[in-house]
Amino acid sequence: MQSSSQLQDMLHSINRKSYPAYKSLKGVYQFKKYVLSIDHVQGDPFASPSHVSVKISHREAGFPAEYYKDKLTRITLADYLTRQFEQQVNRYTFRAKGSGKSGLISVTRCGQEVLERTACEITEQGITIRFFVGFPANGRTINAGELEKIFFEFLPVCVEKAFVYRNLSGKDLENTIFLAEDQAYIREELKKRFLVAFVNDGAILPRESGISSKPMKGSVTFSSPESLRVTMALPHKGKITGMGIPKGITLIVGGGYHGKSTLLNALELGVYNHIQGDGREYVITDPTAQKLRSEDGRFVKDVDISLFINDLPNKKDTTCFSTEDASGSTSQAAGIVEGIEAGSKVFLLDEDTSATNFMVRDAFMQYVISREKEPITPFLERARDLYEKEEISTILVAGSSGAFFHIADTVIQMDNYMPVDITAKVRELCRDYPLNENTAAGFKAPQSHRIMSKNTPLNGSKKDYYGHFKVQDKPERLKVKVHGRDGFSIGKQEVDLRYVEQLIDSEQTGALGALLKYAVEKLIDGKRTLPEIVELLCSKLEKEGLSFLSEGYTSCGYAVPRRQEVYACFNRYRRP
Repeated sequence: MQSSSQLQDMLHSINRKSYPAYKSLKGVYQFKKYVLSIDHVQGDPFASPSHVSVKISHREAGFPAEYYKDKLTRITLADYLTRQFEQQVNRYTFRAKGSGKSGLISVTRCGQEVLERTACEITEQGITIRFFVGFPANGRTINAGELEKIFFEFLPVCVEKAFVYRNLSGKDLENTIFLAEDQAYIREELKKRFLVAFVNDGAILPRESGISSKPMKGSVTFSSPESLRVTMALPHKGKITGMGIPKGITLIVGGGYHGKSTLLNALELGVYNHIQGDGREYVITDPTAQKLRSEDGRFVKDVDISLFINDLPNKKDTTCFSTEDASGSTSQAAGIVEGIEAGSKVFLLDEDTSATNFMVRDAFMQYVISREKEPITPFLERARDLYEKEEISTILVAGSSGAFFHIADTVIQMDNYMPVDITAKVRELCRDYPLNENTAAGFKAPQSHRIMSKNTPLNGSKKDYYGHFKVQDKPERLKVKVHGRDGFSIGKQEVDLRYVEQLIDSEQTGALGALLKYAVEKLIDGKRTLPEIVELLCSKLEKEGLSFLSEGYTSCGYAVPRRQEVYACFNRYRRP
């Protein structure tokens, strides 16, 4: 480790040299209160910015030990500090001048949800913050004086104001930690009370706009129907009331624009903790809950969809089904089976984004097209089995078919964003409008047949149409390029994640790309199954975070995805 004065001397010595001379700065430097590490230096001022990190000890930072005593508090504190650091660096970014990205100082921009990120990591040794800096240049000539401003004027102020406890609002931070502990308490209460979700009275569910996840101003606040209202005594906030959604099959109905999908959206994001002021802080859903929808054209590989699709006219085996271009119904059947494999105990569905022929067949259609001529067993006929035999609950938004009323345990009508429990009324009506008896074939839990082949889509030649290489080709290092939240490329292949709706941050997408790259290069051997590989990765994530993916240093720009999204990513990877 070198001293900060040595860094200054090096900056003076390379001033006005060609840009590659910046590479000599790579290393670790001791400043007065923290350690600065220059982990990666960009190739030129127009390239992706340099990777820099700062580590400050707990003694210097001064945060109470109870604020980082376990994983929950560490992630919460790290998220809080990342937001504080972003506020500080935004005041200084591009104040150092030059060409291209010169003077850029950037850190992760957090959303409404609290995620475990590489941007800030808290260990027993201290706090590490990772960020990007555009090393200044005039053209391609080093402007070391401007970088000296960043390292010796701007950065010390940002670190002091964002990572030293006495300079922050102690009450605000305390409330942040307390909120996280209350949210964790509700999750545990869901298990004890046989609930799959909780929505607190006073919650604000509508969002500002389609491109903003902030709460809508002046919107109707949530109020639970009395029959579904539960009370919880939280460790910090105290008594709280709200709607508890029980295990089983829950139907959300109502007129258009009355808040059905808004409620479902809040529930699907209730798998994450939300920050204070979001409006959905106490909207908590079973952490394994998975949103499912149809995905025309998606890739399906070796999935046992026989629970829903059988006796195809072409005699294709549906116990180990593969297609490069799935239909809406086939993709949704595969998604449900993959969700079972991922350990999901709650399925969230919206009739609007589901394949109609997969969800239900009305009485007239059953009369016209007989059972033996229809290979699809609709979800309507399997939902009860999923709950009773696999303990998987369903929350379904329905607006067009009354058939779902007959299988529902709970029916919630949204009326101008207010929920009304109409379960008893619906049961009375179901007796007057009986559903045609059409029992599905016996329930059989799907089996996994999937071996991850060692034929990988590498860079180079001799690849097939989908970018898969032959076994004899020598492996090369794969490159991953992230395309925002919606997907990434790995080698020559695209992985489309647009319809994985609980994937909420491009940093999660980046982490999924890194996980897939790690698996392709180190785990796929032609013997391990897909579940074995994913479970191995998830186990490493739980124990080590994302650090095991690092190659020499851990970079800013990754967030830990859930197990469900890891499965979803690997299932959409077009492997041989």
